[in-house]
Amino acid sequence: MTTAPEQIAANRSFGGWHRRYRHRSTVLDCDMVFALYLPPQAEAGPVPALYWLSGLTCTDENFMQKAGAQRLAAELGIAIVAPDTSPRGTAVPGDPDGAWDFGLGAGFYVNATEEPWSRHYRMHDYVVEELPALVEAHFPVSDARAISGHSMGGHGALVCALKNPGRYRSVSAFAPIANPSACPWGEKAFSRYLGTDRARWLEWDASALIAGARERLPLLVDQGEADGFLAEQLRPEVLRAACTAAGHPLHLRLQPGYDHSYYFIASFIDDHLRHHAAALRG
Repeated sequence: MTTAPEQIAANRSFGGWHRRYRHRSTVLDCDMVFALYLPPQAEAGPVPALYWLSGLTCTDENFMQKAGAQRLAAELGIAIVAPDTSPRGTAVPGDPDGAWDFGLGAGFYVNATEEPWSRHYRMHDYVVEELPALVEAHFPVSDARAISGHSMGGHGALVCALKNPGRYRSVSAFAPIANPSACPWGEKAFSRYLGTDRARWLEWDASALIAGARERLPLLVDQGEADGFLAEQLRPEVLRAACTAAGHPLHLRLQPGYDHSYYFIASFIDDHLRHHAAALRG
């Protein structure tokens, strides 16, 4: 059974609290750390939550320290839950060459099926099932959920929403890896986590999942036009084509001059928070 969370840090922020917790994950078979921002409204009762999935090499700390989301989250009465990007620990295997785009920090929010990854790398089930159950059981957080993320985490957010209809009330992404089965980052990760059968990769590719989606949650996607990863790794045009073909609502905003950094995320995070707040209140 997943253990109760142990608080390891706390910071007062805009009338609420940013806290970090450690717990034992049954799904990932290791200890995990996550961050939780509770707005001041949580003192009166449960509040809805935005689950934020970060990108390659990140932890829970990147978004909480750099995005500047707490001010508006406090105003809107939304909790923010930020998990880590992969399992961690001495028993968890990483890339044997120490590469930054696979293994530790790069779980890709899939359920691995191949050894030695399948024992620990089940980030999809952790994000969708185990972590929300833990948060909702121990904190004043309701089951009204939204999901968003950046880059690898944008891929994760889109896939979590598309594969789990009814689980989330809204979804958005910043610079998502929109077509991971056909880009270098995704091909490297999927071939190891999921095996060499490319047909299985499509189960974790947002652009491939759109056609069969059983729920038509509107997708809000921001993409910087000066992003150095845009053409080779991110491929938002494939997502746009898939949404057009399926009639899936997509608001893809190409932002001139913006890159892949948290300067980009901080510039538009308020739009995403308002997008989610409108759905969570409904």
